[in-house]
Amino acid sequence: MGANTSSKTVRKRIEALDLARGIALVAMAAYHFTWDLEFFGYLARGTANSGGWRLFARAIASSFLFMVGLSLVLAHLRGIRWRPFWIRLAQVGAGALAITIVTYFATPQSFVFFGILHQIAVASLIGLIFLRCPPVLTLAAGVIMIVLPNLFVTDAMNGRALAWIGFAAREPVSNDIVPIFPWTGIVLVGMAASQWLAATSGWLRIKALNPSILGLRLFDPLRWIGRHSLAFYLIHQPVNIALIAGFAQIMPPDTTVVFRQECTAACSAQGRDGASCARYCDCARTELTDAGLFEPYMSGRLTADEEDGFRSVLALCTARYIPYDAP
Repeated sequence: MGANTSSKTVRKRIEALDLARGIALVAMAAYHFTWDLEFFGYLARGTANSGGWRLFARAIASSFLFMVGLSLVLAHLRGIRWRPFWIRLAQVGAGALAITIVTYFATPQSFVFFGILHQIAVASLIGLIFLRCPPVLTLAAGVIMIVLPNLFVTDAMNGRALAWIGFAAREPVSNDIVPIFPWTGIVLVGMAASQWLAATSGWLRIKALNPSILGLRLFDPLRWIGRHSLAFYLIHQPVNIALIAGFAQIMPPDTTVVFRQECTAACSAQGRDGASCARYCDCARTELTDAGLFEPYMSGRLTADEEDGFRSVLALCTARYIPYDAP
């Protein structure tokens, strides 16, 4: 595949890759900051998982996993360096376990049981199979992994015990779920690209950009982040949460505004007119407050009995203010 001829030269860091990784990590931190604002009640629930934000999150994850594939091949051009591989895998695995434990206690209903670090650990092991394969074979395997979940899903894999594989018809609630299918396919596509670059001296041409990139001091922070990607990933969320939690002590979120935004969006999505939705949402907020259900609902702490009361309030306000469309 031509790797041996270029690997002797491609040994030092490739600044363009560090820079790209740093940009992806900063974008990920920005998305997580939006998610945290939603979690603390400053944004309507569902904001970070809908519309453009959802596409943004998928683009970030895809770019990051693609670069995992690039780096995996680049790190082992002259043969698998087992000691660095196992050390890195242990670090990623420990980080994944730490995130699972922390989120289990912080948000037990939606803890991270198979997030992006879990995905990277498993994909790194799967990637070993393809390290010495021709790029076209690695690419084909990646495309198959990406396509398969769009062709087959099953309710039998909906539970957490199997959802991490990637064929669940309905994924369980989780703050971050990145199953093997299709996401490992992105890693394999990155590996195929890296194998092709190695075979065509592409990495040497990219490395030739090092002096130009190093000359732009503005990029230094991003390159530094890219060189310490795991540490940055593990640290940025506690920093985000600490900043928002501190701000919340000074200026708590106005949950009534957030509720109105959520309620109006949900009502309008059903094709109702603005005036009806406004009256319906005002009714729902007032009735939920009088029933002592507003704060539990906004904080996600409704019990089973309270959920029944919540649905009764919505039914009452619907009957009062949403016109009935006769068939």
